[in-house]
Amino acid sequence: MNSLLPPIRDARDSDSEPLATLIAASFAEYPNCFFEWSEFPELRAPASHFAGKGGRLWIAEAPGGGIAGSLGVTPVPEQNAAEITKVYADPAFRGSGLAQALFTEALRFAEASGYDEMMLWSDTRFARGHRFYEKLGFVRWPAARYLADVSETWEYHFRKRLTGDTA
Repeated sequence: MNSLLPPIRDARDSDSEPLATLIAASFAEYPNCFFEWSEFPELRAPASHFAGKGGRLWIAEAPGGGIAGSLGVTPVPEQNAAEITKVYADPAFRGSGLAQALFTEALRFAEASGYDEMMLWSDTRFARGHRFYEKLGFVRWPAARYLADVSETWEYHFRKRLTGDTA
């Protein structure tokens, strides 16, 4: 791993405000994409939220404080899959390998848990993220969903097989 990357650790509930700040800043990069606390109740206690679902949330600490990046994973047992969420990176760390390092943590979690695949939903506006997911081997499925949130979000669905079975 790149030694210049910020350290990655498990999230703590005290990461609530800095994580919300990172997400709000990421949303602000896109037109009509707004952060509203009421739509993210899980951010009030992020570590407890992910642990309560049997998942994990990783945080990359920014030098000097704050959060450089995040990535969470939660089990979807009925699909024998792990769902990726909360994938955000501070612009200063994009292209640095940080998102790849965070994804590697989630991949280890999914493989150790015996899941057949990983999946995620991503705002249709986040084209840079979509290219990153495709680079990691995710395939965009034809499904899309509407969230009816303050940003009137539509999301694309991505999936990645983890086993050699392609059936």
